[in-house]
Amino acid sequence: MHQFFVDSSQIGKEYVTITGGDVNHIRNVLRMRCGDTIRVSGSAGESYLCKIAEVGEDFVQADILSEGAQTELPAQIYLFQALPKGDRMETVIEKAVELGACEIIPVAMKYCVVKLDEKKAAAKVRKWQAQAETAAKQSKRSIIPKVHDVVNYQEALRMANACDLRLVPYENEEGMAGTRKILEKVQPGQTISVIIGPEGGFAPEEIEAARETMEVISLGRRILRTDTAGMCILSLLMLQLEAGSMG
Repeated sequence: MHQFFVDSSQIGKEYVTITGGDVNHIRNVLRMRCGDTIRVSGSAGESYLCKIAEVGEDFVQADILSEGAQTELPAQIYLFQALPKGDRMETVIEKAVELGACEIIPVAMKYCVVKLDEKKAAAKVRKWQAQAETAAKQSKRSIIPKVHDVVNYQEALRMANACDLRLVPYENEEGMAGTRKILEKVQPGQTISVIIGPEGGFAPEEIEAARETMEVISLGRRILRTDTAGMCILSLLMLQLEAGSMG
């Protein structure tokens, strides 16, 4: 079943109106017709199963059949990802969206290989946001996670410290028992920040600054790539949250 996103104002009591680029996608790419079933989510996170009733030139109207299943995690996870080289940020965004992150914040850190000027960064963010929307549709999210503009490390710490639980996986940290105890603190309704370092690792002053207010944890004895570390901790958080919500 295909997923589409609309502004909540486009959702009525009995039907949903889809406009914009998705109309062409429905008409000419997917070649959907009246009677086909789709899933539609509003900007407030509400979701519905709908049946296409009319396909116009610049709109699609779909009758609401029922409320859609809740697909969001019971906590908000903010992934602060150090800028990786190549196209790895695209993989990070795709997988982070699939695993339930609510926002992804790219971070310029001391040992990042990639250095983006303001113009290049803006273009990248637009591309990354489009990729987040594609991943949200594929994974049947009820929201499109936001990809922020690139921030520096000090700003990332400030933003991350506003969360209830603040995690920093660090390659030189030891002891998975400590990680287990910290993950047991995860509760529905929390806000959780995760800061992932770059290929070159955290600079000494960066990890020391993080230790002042955040939980520095280990992800095991092996050294994980920057694009793997985030997926590892997101998977652990997803397991903890969804297992807890299932009672």
